[in-house]
Order: sequence, then structure tokens, then C-alpha cells
Amino acid sequence: MNYDWLIVGTGLFGAVFAHEMQGAGKKCLCIDKREHPGGNIYTEEKRGILVHKYGAHIFHTSDKEVWEYVNRFAEFNHYVNSPIAVYGDEIYNLPFNMNTFSKMWGIRTPEEAMAIIERQKQEAASKLGTAGGTGKREPANLEEQALSLVGRDVYEKLVKGYTEKQWGRSCAELPAFIIRRLPVRFTYDNNYFNDRYQGIPIGGYTRIVEKLLGGVEVRLGVTYREFIKNTADTFDRVLYTGMVDEYFDYCYGELQYRSLRFEEEVLEGCGNYQGNAVVNYTRREVPYTRIIEHKHFEFGTQPDTVITREYPTDWHRGDEPYYPVNDEANGKLYEKYAMLAAAEKNVVFGGRLGQYKYFDMDKVIAEALKTAKKFPPE
Repeated sequence: MNYDWLIVGTGLFGAVFAHEMQGAGKKCLCIDKREHPGGNIYTEEKRGILVHKYGAHIFHTSDKEVWEYVNRFAEFNHYVNSPIAVYGDEIYNLPFNMNTFSKMWGIRTPEEAMAIIERQKQEAASKLGTAGGTGKREPANLEEQALSLVGRDVYEKLVKGYTEKQWGRSCAELPAFIIRRLPVRFTYDNNYFNDRYQGIPIGGYTRIVEKLLGGVEVRLGVTYREFIKNTADTFDRVLYTGMVDEYFDYCYGELQYRSLRFEEEVLEGCGNYQGNAVVNYTRREVPYTRIIEHKHFEFGTQPDTVITREYPTDWHRGDEPYYPVNDEANGKLYEKYAMLAAAEKNVVFGGRLGQYKYFDMDKVIAEALKTAKKFPPE
């Protein structure tokens, strides 16, 4: 068979791009190493509950064009992301807001909360002295950066342990730029996102991907390397959404990633395990970062429930890469691969792994649409 495009990966980027190319009259073939389409947004039904197999995915955006686009493929419910954090026996609302501060300090007014945070920020700033003892320097690591943004109490209870589990390193060893800002609200508002549009697709994300790929040939359970070795099919161009360093056989060395391990459990006869879809565990001693109770994404009332514990892990070859480690060293290494990618004839690299960049779902769609516009109908 002859194809205009071979699309490697059926995640959101690949699926949107395939849909747009098919609409432009191009013949596309999609392949995916997994046995299902959808990449990390894949959902499957268990006990009447739609389970997010690769971590919680809450769609949110302020981009009206993207919102209207995705609503062509699904109707969204009115779910609002309002996670809570557990620190020992204490429970706090996220993001950091007046409910958080009231519980933490026993105060009621924004003025009281501002005064406490400002005092703790000043205490942190006073410790950023220069080597000569004059003037102040910029925060040298994530710990100093976080302390300068929210003070010690919020940092130690709600930032430190969670972040160290995420990245597998002490906050004092992480670069400051990982946390450019920590949103603090002096209102009693538990809505985690500031975006205008938010929700969960009714019927799950898999249904969106299936609609995007409607009419497109898809082959599952096959890697790119296996495919190009064993197929007689031909294609004019390739969209590659896998790891850019793997594509080039790690010729400059491995880029760093963080991986995740998911521990799923069906709780029979338990209609409500934790009362919220997302509960973060912020102490370093707790090995998982959060527990997801999937039924709450769609306000489920089933007699059973399904929960998933999420464990961040180091990445090694063969593991699933979830998060690029966007520090200075990896940025420089990626620049080398980006130069190779730019020179690769008739191959386009896209998505989180192809561009070595973390994207929210709306940004994935926007980037895929932007890429597709570079190849209009002839």
C-alpha cells in the first residue's frame, strides 16, 4: 500500500494530525506500540466506571478554538478539578487558597494570610546572602525558590515531599526554574485551574480518539523500528511522536525522563473511597504521590469503586517515559537532537516526546493543528 503519511503514535497529537490530514484528502496509516489507541489519555471501563489508565486527565483550556474543536468529538460534563492534599493527619485544599490557609493557621481573612506568607517570605529572603555578606542573590535551587514564593509552612507541608517524589531528588538539588511561580489565591476558591473551559468528556477520552481516527487505518502493537523493517508499505512523509533521542539511536546519549507506575485496585462494595477524584499525598515517606478515584470524574454512583495509586519512578530504557526532565543539561542535549530532527527529510517530530516538552492536552491539540496547517490540501 502507498500512503501519504505514516503517523507513529495514536495519542492526542497523532490522532488530531491524522484527522486533519485525512480531511485534507491524504491517505494515512497510524501505528502504535501499545495494543490500544489513545496514548496516555486512554480510558477503559471497569464496573461501569471509566478508568484513566495512565493517570488523571482533566481537560482545561482558555483557547476557544481548541475548546470548540474538541467539542466536535465529545460532550463534556461540568467536572471542576478541586484536588485535596493529605499531610499526615491533616487535609488541605488545593490550589493554595483561603481554605488552605484557614486550615493551616486558624485564620479567616485574606489580610491575615497575606501577613503570614509575607513574613515567611522575608525570612527566606534574609537567608539568601551573597558570599561576601552584602546584598542578596537569586534562589539557587527549587527549595530556595519555593520558600521565596510561599514561605516555609506551605512549602514544607504541601510542596517539598510531593516534589521530591515526583523528581526523585531533594528539592535542594533541583534547579530553581522548575518552579517559576506557585499560584496563591486569597479567595475561598478550590478550582485548581484558571481556564475558562473545563470538564471530562462524557464517554471517556478513548471515544474522542476513536472518532478522530475514524476512517484512518490503524495498526496496533507494533513499534516504528519493527514496522519499517518488516513492511512493504511505502509512505511519503512520517509524523513521529515517539522519543526523539530513540529515533536517532541515542547517538548523543539519553535524554532524561521520569516514569510512573500505576497500582490499580477494584474495591467491591465500596461506593466512595476518598470522596474526591484526586487526593495528593505530600509527605515524602508515603511512596505514592496521589490516589485517583475515577468514578468522581463523572459523579458516579456505582456500588463499587476503582482507585489508582501513582508512583513516580526513575526511567530506564524500555520504561514508558511520562515527563521530560527539562533542566539545563537536558535542554542542551535536546538542542542537538532538534538540529538532527530539523534536518531529517520528510519526517516531522511532534508531541511531548518528539519535541521533548511537557504539554497539557489543549496545547497538544493546538500544536497538532498548527503542524497540520503546514500541509494544506494540494
